[in-house]
Amino acid sequence: MATKVLPQPERDEIRVEAVLQALGEPVRLTIVRALADNPAGVCCGEIELPVTASTRAHHLKTLREAGVISTHTDGTRRVSLLRRDDLEGLYPGLLTGVLSAKQ
Repeated sequence: MATKVLPQPERDEIRVEAVLQALGEPVRLTIVRALADNPAGVCCGEIELPVTASTRAHHLKTLREAGVISTHTDGTRRVSLLRRDDLEGLYPGLLTGVLSAKQ
């Protein structure tokens, strides 16, 4: 089965306002922290969250559309990865600061 990358902004289209808004929600921050700990990516259902599947999908879409994560299909699974290199290149230290903040 072919891998398909879901729609996401190109690196030069990522805006700091969208990134900050996406990172400013606790559930989305939990997702980003989980992805930061798993550079190879995580299947969306493998991250334990206190929300329904539809709410989880909404949060993942928000992160993807902001350019924080990239999501691709792997058979019937959707695998998400943190766009660390893109974010560090555009906004040096932002992601590191967010990830090191007290939970």
